Amino acid sequence: MQRECSRILQEVEKVIKGKEQEKRLILAAILAKGHILLDDIPGVGKTTLTMAFSRAMQLEANRMQFTSDVLPSDVLGFQMIHTDGTREYQKGIILCNLFMADEINRASSKTQSALLEVMEEGKVTIEGETHLAPEPFVVMATQNPVGFVGTQLLPESQVDRFMICLTLGYPSHEEEILLLQERQGENPLQQVEPVLSVEELLAMQQQVKDVHVDQKIYDYMVTLSEQTRNHSMLSLGMSPRGTIALMEISKAVAFMRERTCVYPEDVIYAFPFISRHRIYLTAKAKVENHTKNEVIEEILARVKVR
Repeated sequence: MQRECSRILQEVEKVIKGKEQEKRLILAAILAKGHILLDDIPGVGKTTLTMAFSRAMQLEANRMQFTSDVLPSDVLGFQMIHTDGTREYQKGIILCNLFMADEINRASSKTQSALLEVMEEGKVTIEGETHLAPEPFVVMATQNPVGFVGTQLLPESQVDRFMICLTLGYPSHEEEILLLQERQGENPLQQVEPVLSVEELLAMQQQVKDVHVDQKIYDYMVTLSEQTRNHSMLSLGMSPRGTIALMEISKAVAFMRERTCVYPEDVIYAFPFISRHRIYLTAKAKVENHTKNEVIEEILARVKVR
């Protein structure tokens, strides 16, 4: 199954050049049944990257461009009342394997909060009726930096439901030249070949869940989380949900490295990407120009496996 991971990444490489770490982390999050937040400027390939993964894994994918006038019913679905008085549920766009929420921080707070139950529990409740999301179910959301026209901060409760938060950034000079050359003919997205079936992906997710975690590694993960809660430069540390996310994605990283148990280096590799969007600097730390990365590196350097 680990060979399939390499093949998926090779297919995605046809569309997005470079960004190897980001692509591996996205695949790890999907294997760990986590949701992904891509926080970046427009036009760097966030949506294209999402569609490439959906093609490589044959996932039913839906995409919604969020704006201020998108309603919760547009996302979750609604009950239609027929002339004879019977009701019929009209399936929401979010009920698919891979939901692409484009520019999620342009949506109203009401619409953003409507996503919470689905992201956390994998189900939609409309007028007392529950409708389960298909398996696998992953939300990949993009957001533009705060300050762009029409954007607003996502609430902490929603940000915390994303397993990882990544920034793609600009391509290198050579990568951008390749990008131009490949756009002369067919859209590279059309060249992405399927690698996995949905059933095979579900089997891989189960294998990731079965990866062993030693008691010392549990202790190491919890200690890292506790350090964020007690750090003098942070006003808000990682939640227990964040610690669970660290465990799950560390398992996926170990699985992709062809291991049957989690090593400390798997945790160290994943920790910055599951913690950065969950921690908040104090006002004093901001004034003194400290960064979240600086705090994360300091915690990783100080905490050792006991």
